[in-house]
Amino acid sequence: MKKIFLLICIGLNLGKLSAQEGGIQNDFGRISLNPYISEQAKLPAEAKAQLEIKLQQIATNYGLAGSSFNPRFILTANISITTKDIIAGPPQLISQNMDITLFIGDGMENQIYSNTVITTKGVGSNENKAFIDAIKQVKTKSKEIEKFIEDGKMKIIAYYNNQCDLITKKAESLKGQEKFSEAIFTLALVPEVCKDCYLKCLNEMAVIYNLKINADGKSILHEAKAIWSANPNSQGAQGATNLIMQIKPQAESFSEAGELLKSISEKVLTDEKERLRKQDEYEKRQQEFNQENTKQEAELEKIRVNTYRDIAIEYMKNQPTVVYRNVYWR
Repeated sequence: MKKIFLLICIGLNLGKLSAQEGGIQNDFGRISLNPYISEQAKLPAEAKAQLEIKLQQIATNYGLAGSSFNPRFILTANISITTKDIIAGPPQLISQNMDITLFIGDGMENQIYSNTVITTKGVGSNENKAFIDAIKQVKTKSKEIEKFIEDGKMKIIAYYNNQCDLITKKAESLKGQEKFSEAIFTLALVPEVCKDCYLKCLNEMAVIYNLKINADGKSILHEAKAIWSANPNSQGAQGATNLIMQIKPQAESFSEAGELLKSISEKVLTDEKERLRKQDEYEKRQQEFNQENTKQEAELEKIRVNTYRDIAIEYMKNQPTVVYRNVYWR
């Protein structure tokens, strides 16, 4: 019965994600890198933008691109000019040989996980154009870059495996403070490739999710009762009903919410003037509130995980943008 309730919850209360939000949700459960260029790199604006594009292409080529739901891990770069020559004109040109060092690391702890150096050359009418030309020459796929990416991924996996106990303890602490969404977000960041830790976090998310929906359901029901008590008419019924429909079927208050919805419907329908106009609407809502969905057993796990990730996304969207400090690797 709980599984059926879970399916009802997904069908009635989650709504459809936009294409962008759907992409963010799919990023949960896998390793993702955030392209980042430090202000200390002191690159011309156009060159910086071109370098960021290259970093994004590298991440995409190796399946590590995604939305910045987890700001911890970054893909960054630093440029060192090795030689600079003036080519006589007309027109006069600048030729620059440079080393572009790519880094994967922990932007929060300022730790390097892997790096590789790409040697390139650019020619242009000024330094900015020479920078841009050199960056454009960088190939975003090679054996060296592949090894660089794999080394970084292994270090990220090791981070989660080594930090798993601390991650779950942090979530436990947040749960104790009734910060349920933040706790779920913390656990949802663990990638599936870290199987033992991932499964451990998945089990803990189930516990926290139940606490969250019970707390939310109790609060929503209290508010719905207050609205209905203050305005026991069609207007109050509309406001209370809209709230009641937000209560998850697994919540402890679900049955009481159903009784309140029933009493509201009966009260409003006793008014003959309102009956014809409101009857279909309330009967439909009553039917939706109590319907059972019989999707295949195989879909239950996916639906359950996506529910947790939806909560994590909502939490993430309300957080300030992370500003890295002192991330400038040479």
